[in-house]
Amino acid sequence: MQGQGQMQGQQGQYGGMQQPPAQQNAPGPSQNIPGMLPVEESYIENILRLNKGKVATVYTTFENNTQWNAKVFKGVIEAAGRDHLILSDPQSGTRYLIPMIYLDYITFDEEIEYEYPFNGGGLTNYSPR
Repeated sequence: MQGQGQMQGQQGQYGGMQQPPAQQNAPGPSQNIPGMLPVEESYIENILRLNKGKVATVYTTFENNTQWNAKVFKGVIEAAGRDHLILSDPQSGTRYLIPMIYLDYITFDEEIEYEYPFNGGGLTNYSPR
């Protein structure tokens, strides 16, 4: 039985199937691309943390809300967590705790930081201009 012999030859030491060798040139999760956060770190909360202290305009949508469906917040980024963003309005002193679930997008009027100081260098500014 030729098929059985081929299957047995591909089984690993513990009887499981062996995985084919990974391609050497394909970027993996641990490889970094210059100018970009590593894949495991390029989450919104990490980008917001890098830009703590900067003024941001945050666009949100609250579904099924009869008073306001969409709302725009403008303020200084105080903190960001996995599921929330804290902004402060310097004019009124009001602080907003905004759940990330309502976040649509964020704009900045200045360059933003996108690269962590570790991984071989300083912060990288991102500006599309």
